Amino acid sequence: MKKEPVKIKEKDSALRVKNFEEVVQGFSEIEALEEAMRCIQCKNPQCISGCPVGIDIKAFIRELSKKDYDSAYFTIRKNNNFPSICGRICPAEYQCRKACVFTKKGKPFASKESINIHFLERFIGDHGAKKGLEVKIVKNEKLSKFKVAVVGSGPAGLCCAGELARNGVKVSVFEGLHKTGGVLRYGIPAFRLPRNVLDFEIDSLKKLGVEISLNFIVGKAKTIDELFSEGFSAIFLGLGAGIPSFLGIPGENLCNVYSANEFLTRVNLMSAHIFPAYHTPINIGKHIVVIGGGNTAMDAARVAIRLQHMNAIKPDTTISYRRTEVEMPSRRLEIEHAKEEGIKFDILVKPEEFTGDEKGFVTKMRSSRCKLGEPDNTGRRKPVVIPDSLFEVDCDLAVIAIGLGANQMLTRVTPQLKTDKYGDVIVNSENMETSIKGVFAGGDIVGGEGTVIEALGMAKKAASAIIEHLLRL
Repeated sequence: MKKEPVKIKEKDSALRVKNFEEVVQGFSEIEALEEAMRCIQCKNPQCISGCPVGIDIKAFIRELSKKDYDSAYFTIRKNNNFPSICGRICPAEYQCRKACVFTKKGKPFASKESINIHFLERFIGDHGAKKGLEVKIVKNEKLSKFKVAVVGSGPAGLCCAGELARNGVKVSVFEGLHKTGGVLRYGIPAFRLPRNVLDFEIDSLKKLGVEISLNFIVGKAKTIDELFSEGFSAIFLGLGAGIPSFLGIPGENLCNVYSANEFLTRVNLMSAHIFPAYHTPINIGKHIVVIGGGNTAMDAARVAIRLQHMNAIKPDTTISYRRTEVEMPSRRLEIEHAKEEGIKFDILVKPEEFTGDEKGFVTKMRSSRCKLGEPDNTGRRKPVVIPDSLFEVDCDLAVIAIGLGANQMLTRVTPQLKTDKYGDVIVNSENMETSIKGVFAGGDIVGGEGTVIEALGMAKKAASAIIEHLLRL
């Protein structure tokens, strides 16, 4: 058995940083088979327990190794409606790969010897897309008479819609923006998730009969009560976390200080990177600082340095983070890609103030150096400011990527919908039902910002509960 995993092909960093083409190229058939053959088909595979949606990883890899790609595709689709998406963006090193028997004990992330499960899933997902494989609807006369409203077309909303539609339920999705996909489209750059891949997965839901209404904000256009009065028997809320968090420091309101949410939405959703072909502009600085250490920060920095290249600006993009690289919540792969593309890392830094010019545009960021102290309430060591360590750097564009809060547009006009102190919707963890009977929720609106696959796991649980709810009516 080959010990080392098959190395995935990636575009050369010197070339890829000048465009938004996909970086990771995926396995060829020969490479996928070689990687699949490394799997020893454990009697009690722990990798499955590491998957939030419970894909039968052992089975689909076995089918792949036998070149039965269609069966492998349908095995994955039993638990995951979006294999091509998850195979690209899931943090597998924290989940299925971390649980793989080949992962060395004591490692904080999946070791290099573990099976590249996510790349195999991507290979199978792309096979299904190329071949046009479609999941059949399970005919159920009891369920076919019901219709369910899904609020939001992000990962949770799309997953719930797909699960219900596969069981014969009539589903209507209501999306506030002008395109479907939620954070998959506005938050994740095309070089990580190509738009044709996202569009295929969404079109597969439409083929199941899912209806999607765009530019429709539930809470403004219609209330929850009005949806019920129009004949919807249940409602799923996949509102997401769309409210950016800020640093709360002086100068944060200067021009060219963006939230990552606005910065990425302008580029990913509204094509600001090819202005004036599209009408949304974006300012690109000579000295860009991205504050944060998560996947969103990496995405923002990698977008920023591409825009510098595309605008013939000498690249100077820095990620500023208050802890060390070890504590960064971002995927290790994204950190590696960022470094390869020329992004600088300034760690153990606490921003204190932005300063600007007479026109109100940011020109510098003043920060303090930090050291790591005792663990905070999350278990990570708390950054402590080092006295008299203040310094400043040139900064004519700053992107703040320190997290997102709950989208409260609906919850504010629905007082009977109980939320916690953060504005997140409170649900029964057993069935994802909210304080309103027949209204369920999942994704980032429940428990705060998380991963795509975690949102899918909640949505699947909610869909099962919705089906049970409908059968009792």
